[in-house]
Amino acid sequence: MQQLTIFMDIESSRSYIDEIYSSNPEKLLEALVTLKNSVIGSNRQKSSVIQQGIVPRLLQLMTDDGLDPNIRLEATITIGSLAKGTPENVASLVEQGTTIVLVELLKVVPTGTKLAEACLCALRSIFQHPPAPIGALPADMRLLGRLTVIAREGSLTARACVVRILSIWCGGPLEQEALCAAGACAAVAALLAARPDAAPPMARALPALDLLAAMCFENASVSQVALTTRHGDKTIPELLMALVSRDKPLPVAMGAARCLTFIHRAGALGADDNRVVFGALPCLARLCTKDMPEDIRATAAETLAYLAEVDTSLQRLAAISNHLMSSLADIVTCSSSAAKQGAFKCFASLGANDEDIRKKIIETHSIMVHVVNGMNNQEASVRLAAVRCLHSLSRSVQQLRTTFQDHEVWRPLMFLLNDSPGTELLTVGSSTLCNLLLEFSPAKEPMLDQGAVEMLCGLTRRPEAALRLNGIWALMNMAFQAEQKVKQRILCCLGTEQMFRLLGDGDTRVIMKTLGLLRNLLSTRHHIDAIMAEYSSQVMQAVIVVLEGSYPAEVKEQALCILGNIGDGEKAKDLIMDNEDVLRKLVDYLAHPESKLQEAALFVAGNLVWRGEAGAAARQARLADLGVLRALKLLRARHDAHHLHDKVKTALAQFNDFT
Repeated sequence: MQQLTIFMDIESSRSYIDEIYSSNPEKLLEALVTLKNSVIGSNRQKSSVIQQGIVPRLLQLMTDDGLDPNIRLEATITIGSLAKGTPENVASLVEQGTTIVLVELLKVVPTGTKLAEACLCALRSIFQHPPAPIGALPADMRLLGRLTVIAREGSLTARACVVRILSIWCGGPLEQEALCAAGACAAVAALLAARPDAAPPMARALPALDLLAAMCFENASVSQVALTTRHGDKTIPELLMALVSRDKPLPVAMGAARCLTFIHRAGALGADDNRVVFGALPCLARLCTKDMPEDIRATAAETLAYLAEVDTSLQRLAAISNHLMSSLADIVTCSSSAAKQGAFKCFASLGANDEDIRKKIIETHSIMVHVVNGMNNQEASVRLAAVRCLHSLSRSVQQLRTTFQDHEVWRPLMFLLNDSPGTELLTVGSSTLCNLLLEFSPAKEPMLDQGAVEMLCGLTRRPEAALRLNGIWALMNMAFQAEQKVKQRILCCLGTEQMFRLLGDGDTRVIMKTLGLLRNLLSTRHHIDAIMAEYSSQVMQAVIVVLEGSYPAEVKEQALCILGNIGDGEKAKDLIMDNEDVLRKLVDYLAHPESKLQEAALFVAGNLVWRGEAGAAARQARLADLGVLRALKLLRARHDAHHLHDKVKTALAQFNDFT
């Protein structure tokens, strides 16, 4: 039936289609007008015309500067109409080089003409269909200069088109810097400045706000230029402050607050700047309230999350602004995924650093129920945002012991992490696991039963450093004050080969947490002896690798602390005493210029010489022969080690007959 319809369309349009190829200017113009009128408002006609292969002829007519300007104009308007069709229609136009032709025309067609405006309208329509063919628009300073002039001085339609095209095109530092150099900040300022003859605020300001936001996002240099760019006697931030007021249309206020947020996060405005504290923040909090449209509330919540994400003072201020907690709790119940996502992200930001705020969030309208529901949501973006919120709240020791256990938040989290999630969700989720696996968390035991050890050991083998770090960090937390069977399970699952790989990791944090895991495994005397009986050669080799390698002082400190723990074992301490290389290194570290390494070496020595334990006298004699006693006496005499004197004195007191 569809093929028959297209065939009938082709037959009915055959007469004027043929005339499009006519060399008679009058017939050609008449045919173009007829064609234009036939495709306006009809996707079926648009598809029919594209399938008949007419696009190349239209592109040819557009670019022939020897033709009647009206012919070129009608051909361009027709292309613009086709670009308002289905995604398939637009994809076909792009494949046939339409975008490149339009861009090339804009380089040469005089600005201010109807043809230039028609080109811009067509290009905007194409760019608004994702994925936009941004590669067709080069970072050509001459072209960008022409476009910014149009944005500043052109007709309302032309200005709106240019700004919309550039806001979509501006996707990274290269485009941001190019637009800034081409004078786009001045063009934006001109659009934001109110004039008696200007268009209504929505039409004038919205495209400009989108472009400014795209230019300033995570770009310090462009944001600094925006900060000082003036139109008349007002800077861009002053113009934005006028637009966040209550009397402005909601999308305009939202856009202005978003721009101020991006300029702040790029470092051009401080967290205590009035334009942030009395402009962006209260505007966003107001736009989150219940009487606002859902789409505005969603965007406001997400933007506020970004505004307050890294600054504790803004988090505290936002938490007491305009009943924000209640507003966010209500947004979580909205139907749209964007709303839920925005609310969860905002809760996550607000609770990032302050225990009182986290407590307030958890006490707000059954938020933990919503978090659990969010982790079970069908939309991946909502699940990720819910896990971010949980991660933020999991920093609370009190809530780990109470609220988190009451709602068994670990269940949906473990399900998500075992369900082949994306890297971002896996990263945030495994960070949350690190907190849930702390010794005082009641979730620790049931998570073990759900295969947490195996999953975390798997993370340590991932190519992403953040996942390796989270995996080994969570294992370290799991091993802290754990039962021996848990420690044995970790060692068996991780394997000593993987542990050595982690000790050679390119990320120092991974090495530190691997040593931290070893340290936690080797705690409690009978655990130390049991583990060393089975893994002594591997553990000692790991410690020696670090002590002999070119590692930072804090890494070597961890290795010495592991030796100290081994030295606390009843039988395991003999493994140190039997290794003369390790004992000589102990003497060296007692004299090391780094205070933290002296202290760690002192911890080892103290455990090895402790009086009253079997074999203590023999160990003391051997250590004295190797220079440990002399090193302790020298350490006692050092004026720069006075903070260690009590510990040195205690260690020396253990030597019965050698002091």
